[in-house]
Amino acid sequence: MIDIQLLDTELDPQACLEGVMRDDAGGLVTFVGTVRNHTRGKRVLKLEFEAYAPMAMSEMRKIAETACERWPVLQIAIHHRVGTLQIGQVPVVIAVACAHRKAAFEACQYAIDTLKETVPIWKKEFFDDGEVWVAAHP
Repeated sequence: MIDIQLLDTELDPQACLEGVMRDDAGGLVTFVGTVRNHTRGKRVLKLEFEAYAPMAMSEMRKIAETACERWPVLQIAIHHRVGTLQIGQVPVVIAVACAHRKAAFEACQYAIDTLKETVPIWKKEFFDDGEVWVAAHP
């Protein structure tokens, strides 16, 4: 099963994990990205994420499908958020279930690394002295 979501509401890492749980999965790996309070030596006040939704959904689905082809993935969820996020909030959750931990770790790492490289999502960083649009996943 593949669960792809691009939402403008709060992400729930626990629900994402529970959504991939299976009795035959011995390895469940979750990546939760959070908004941190600094970048490149500057204090971050908040982030704003935008996406080209049709392409972002398509690219996230391709990532999940490729993960399922390369590893024995039983279930995978990739959720990303758009909109304004405060420090500590969650812009991305990836959860992977496999029979064994090594495959689950590798598939999850592939998913987040590839998402950062290929999915059309951008962020605006807000600082004390201004703001700047950057690639969400440099």
